[in-house]
Amino acid sequence: YLAPAKNIYPQSEPESRIWTVMLLLGTCLLYCARVTMPICAVAMSSHFDWDKKQSGIVLSSFFWGYCLTQIIGGHLSDRIGGEKVLLLSASAWGFITTITPLLTYISSAHLIFMTIARFLMGLLQGVYFPALASLFSQKVCESERAFTCSTVGTGSQFGTLVIGGAGSLLLDWYGWESVFYFSGLLTLLWVYCMCKYLLNEKELIIHLEHLAKGLSLSKQTKVPWKQLFKKAPIWAVIVAQLSTGSTFFTLLSWLPTFFKDTFPESKGWVFNVVPWLVAIPTSLFSGFLSDHLINQGYKTITVRKFMQVIGSGVSSIFALCMGQTSSFCKAIVFASVSIGLQTFNHSGISVNVQDLAPSCAGLLFGVGNTGGALLGVVCVYLAGHLIETTGSWVSVFNLVATVNALGLCTFLIFGEAQRMDTDSAYVDL
Repeated sequence: YLAPAKNIYPQSEPESRIWTVMLLLGTCLLYCARVTMPICAVAMSSHFDWDKKQSGIVLSSFFWGYCLTQIIGGHLSDRIGGEKVLLLSASAWGFITTITPLLTYISSAHLIFMTIARFLMGLLQGVYFPALASLFSQKVCESERAFTCSTVGTGSQFGTLVIGGAGSLLLDWYGWESVFYFSGLLTLLWVYCMCKYLLNEKELIIHLEHLAKGLSLSKQTKVPWKQLFKKAPIWAVIVAQLSTGSTFFTLLSWLPTFFKDTFPESKGWVFNVVPWLVAIPTSLFSGFLSDHLINQGYKTITVRKFMQVIGSGVSSIFALCMGQTSSFCKAIVFASVSIGLQTFNHSGISVNVQDLAPSCAGLLFGVGNTGGALLGVVCVYLAGHLIETTGSWVSVFNLVATVNALGLCTFLIFGEAQRMDTDSAYVDL
């Protein structure tokens, strides 16, 4: 068994803040690279004469790769250290993003090369969030965990906004290739800065035998796997993560179409930007509020469930309101509040995984994230089927609310914050 790496988060507060900011930037660049292809899809389809089916093949290939490495990425992070997995994957996806334009010109089989490149991108980015969960569970104290997690999580909104703005300008000025160069080179620069200024040489060395041990589920591990997966709180947080992940993916996929269909005269930049701008401060506030309540003496599980009620319950109410309004302004407000409140999940189930099993938080997070992504595909397809069948968007928002309610109820009934990955006496949190 490989003992956890020593605490890479420094003791001094200024240096801890630097780490948090750098990981936020890493998450931002993750989304910059992820959204690069969707932004360039129309221009590339025109350039290479792809039809909608071919474009769909390229875009969906990322998802299948993304699902495959969640669990193994989390387990590897638990064994050799999340920071090493983060830097390895970022180096690889930064390099692939940078050379993607070159791959399309190697031969006439540009569709095949792009599909393979996006699949590899999914494989490499699939380890990122499980690695973060593992890193936080082992390196960040409980009283600061929610705020750190929610702060780094805002990188997803920042990244979407950055690549949406800068990427659109680069696309118009210099062509689709420049968007890939921009995203890939910035990622490689981030990796260089992390290695140069925040980690020493010993922390960067990964011995091949340690890597091999990290990839195997050894019987010598101290984590009681069988007992762990027999516990209701473990399944409660996984089910809740399944529901929140799938409903977020559903809204992310269908909201632009909802606004275009319902309000055809509306400006695209409004509904593509405003909800994500709102999500940034709400995510930061949720982390601050969660840690503040715990420091005030409230039980950890009480705070986690309160955050989840807001993230899954209250946000679903505003999602339902979207289907009942005929006003564009009200629809924007409802969408912004719904997506903004969903960020409270960062301070609910996302950190509850770390409460329950800090020694294997990465793997458990990977299990939930994989299931959430797969269920998301089902919900996205089902939402499209409901729209075609009923001709109404109300059914889509009803689906979102129903799935969220199932996950929330499961977590409220069975959720706990006691450590489950050790045979020692549990401490009531």
